Amino acid sequence: MEWRPASPPRPAPCVGISGVAAGGVLVTRHVAQRLEGERRAAETGRPCSSANLRAWRWGSTTACERALRFQVGEKIQGFTVGQVTSVPELCLTAVKLSHDGTGARYLHLAREDRNNLFSVQFRTTPVDSSGVPHVLEHTVLCGSRKYPCRDPFFKMLNRSLSTFMNAFTASDYTLYPFSTQNPKDFQNLLSVYLDAVFFPCLRELDFWQEGWRLEHEDPNDPQTPLVFKGVVFNEMKGAFADNERIFSQHLQSRLLPDHTYAVVSGGDPLCIPDLTWEQLRQFHATHYHPSNARFFTYGDFPLEQHLKQIHEEALSKFEKIEPRTAVPAQRPWPEPREFQITCARDSLAAGSSEQTTVSVSFLLPDITNTFEAFTLSLLSSLLISGPNSPFYKALVESGLGTDFSPDAGYNGCTREAYFSVGLQGIAEKDIQTVRDLVDRTLDDVILQGFEEDRIEALLHKVEIQMKHQSASFGLALASGAVTPLQHVASCWNHGGDPVECLKLGSQVARFRQRLEENPKFLQEKLKQYFKDNRHKLILSMKPDDQYAEKQAQVEAEKLKQKVDSLSPEDKQRIYEKGLELQTQQSRPQDASCLPALKVSDIEPRIPVTELDVVLAGGETPVQLCAQPTNGLVYFRALSSLNTLPEELRPYVPLFCAVLTKLGCGVLGYREQAQQVELKTGGMAAAPCVLPDDSHLDTYEQGVLFSSFCLDRNLPDMMHLWSEIFNNPRFEEEEHFRVLVRMAAQELSNGVPDAGHVYASVRAGRTLAPAGDLQETFEGMDQPVAPSLPRPDRCVPGGLAEGCLARALPVGALPGTGEADAESGGHGGRQARPEKAPAHQEAPAEL
Repeated sequence: MEWRPASPPRPAPCVGISGVAAGGVLVTRHVAQRLEGERRAAETGRPCSSANLRAWRWGSTTACERALRFQVGEKIQGFTVGQVTSVPELCLTAVKLSHDGTGARYLHLAREDRNNLFSVQFRTTPVDSSGVPHVLEHTVLCGSRKYPCRDPFFKMLNRSLSTFMNAFTASDYTLYPFSTQNPKDFQNLLSVYLDAVFFPCLRELDFWQEGWRLEHEDPNDPQTPLVFKGVVFNEMKGAFADNERIFSQHLQSRLLPDHTYAVVSGGDPLCIPDLTWEQLRQFHATHYHPSNARFFTYGDFPLEQHLKQIHEEALSKFEKIEPRTAVPAQRPWPEPREFQITCARDSLAAGSSEQTTVSVSFLLPDITNTFEAFTLSLLSSLLISGPNSPFYKALVESGLGTDFSPDAGYNGCTREAYFSVGLQGIAEKDIQTVRDLVDRTLDDVILQGFEEDRIEALLHKVEIQMKHQSASFGLALASGAVTPLQHVASCWNHGGDPVECLKLGSQVARFRQRLEENPKFLQEKLKQYFKDNRHKLILSMKPDDQYAEKQAQVEAEKLKQKVDSLSPEDKQRIYEKGLELQTQQSRPQDASCLPALKVSDIEPRIPVTELDVVLAGGETPVQLCAQPTNGLVYFRALSSLNTLPEELRPYVPLFCAVLTKLGCGVLGYREQAQQVELKTGGMAAAPCVLPDDSHLDTYEQGVLFSSFCLDRNLPDMMHLWSEIFNNPRFEEEEHFRVLVRMAAQELSNGVPDAGHVYASVRAGRTLAPAGDLQETFEGMDQPVAPSLPRPDRCVPGGLAEGCLARALPVGALPGTGEADAESGGHGGRQARPEKAPAHQEAPAEL
């Protein structure tokens, strides 16, 4: 579910700068800080330093103040407080509790954030690929004891003000999160969620619908053939049509073969028909118990109310058990292993012989060792992130392939982490060459180490990520979708301390100390975990022209085996059940049992955000918005494309993809990438089509530029934008080719997961003029073919030249100066994210 705010009037291209940690508009920020300091000094009789001022602000956070009052050992609504910890780098207080009657674990993160979140997480460790945790995740949402109507989650959409509702199945846990800003809505949704997971109906017909079933092609005609049907069955057939997903699943299964990671938690389509309704019910009884649950709440709502409701509506009805769901440690290998798998040929690269993928992977330590996991995550970024990284230079720029292999980098979503690196889009004959390049690159880095500036740039990125907290920050913490906090849920799932994962400030300080004490600290880690590691997997995947036919044949044989084992009575029952399911699906549902908000539960007024508008250069509107952004400045600029020649319009997406990566001014692309990491949280450009909701024939088109940075780096960030707009370096043709290959590969890889999106965009192209342009920018018509013109000819005419006037350095804004400008920028897309094989949710906020 995605929420999009209404677009404001757009009379002209504009620039927005929001930010200011202390309140007040940008140009008065430092004055406001000084006056506040003087007031505090007068009250206390002591000078108020910036550190004291920060401490005062921290102490004034109401939600955190309430949480800090809890005492270890205190009893609250059936729970006992086990730990209360302030985490100032994230502006929150963590409270860990345990339920007295069941042993259920509970983590509350108190933070001054209106978007409150709840999630309950169960460790689900299947021993086969029947997809039982995935089918169960679907089936518990089909009605419960208190709310027996079908699909209560969907029915709640128009009875709630939720900002998020969903459920996820990972390799070893299942997560049920929701978020809302309304207290009454939070209680309503919490009641629905608790009843769904702990007291589901788990009706047989629901299992048939959500999991799998045999049914006649035409349910009304028993003479038509029996076929496999089911929501999860079809979902996983679609998932395994994605070659990246096939590679990722095999990588995990082959590298961690001893226990639950050897199977497909979401379900292998050829194994799902082996799952029975009785097995599903048994799995729920053993895994969806409070003793196997981890509860998480986040935001500014009172903790006591959450605990009271959870205890009374769910946990008080259970007794403690000893769940047998732990994942044992993977036994290390004495020697490396090698496997080759096959996949379908990429239809978007028809005729190409370079469709092979190969990767080299290493098993790493247990993720519950938080500092070691933090160190290895940073080490992974140094190895593969950006054009200055050793593996980017050795592999991506070698010309052997199109992009890194799937799941490249550090993966901390399993009990033992792993690191993987390789190439996709290579010729089969180059497999050994890529393997040799990996080994040689590791040897070189162990010998030479990393440049100090690259380490500083990476630590700067961590600092910025600590401060950059989006509207869905609580959800990102719960689901593991924010770097470098992406492994909190997994660490807690395996008995680690989630609070330690949040203490990024202490982790960074410890990391710096290790480097000071031992300059070869990272090189020794490389040697220990990579060079000398015998638990090493070489996995290659090549296309098979008959792959789809072979898969269809195996499925047909499975179907024949199932049908041949049926008696006439069984077939009659299947026919009758099919009719019964069809009747149930078409019957109107009574949703009156579900809770709903009343008008009196809703705030009558929408909070107003103060916004100042000034003119830069005499004609360009600049919006200034002062917000508590934790010391960050967010910048956005929209440049109109109304005058762009029609023949250049198809190249806008590619132009946006490469503009901030080509180099600018005196900076080559490597130096520019280094400066972007050292001075900003990312710089991005994206095509933008903004339809007018009240006039369907009217829309705005443009390129949206966005970035964000720390207060102190604002002049540097604006200087980078100025150089990108005025002096882009289009002469780097070979690097441009690398970027095009990567863009084409990423678009191709995204088609299986986003087919419905492409179909929707294509269907909407004839409904309104904006739809046709959206198809050009976002649909299958995007040109990323080798026949592209030279990079300098891909630049939309007048675009780069016209951008400077729309993105003036803040010193040029009316009434501002260089000194005042050190406090102000917006979210840019981060470096290539590291992916998890099962359920990766990795929102990149702009």
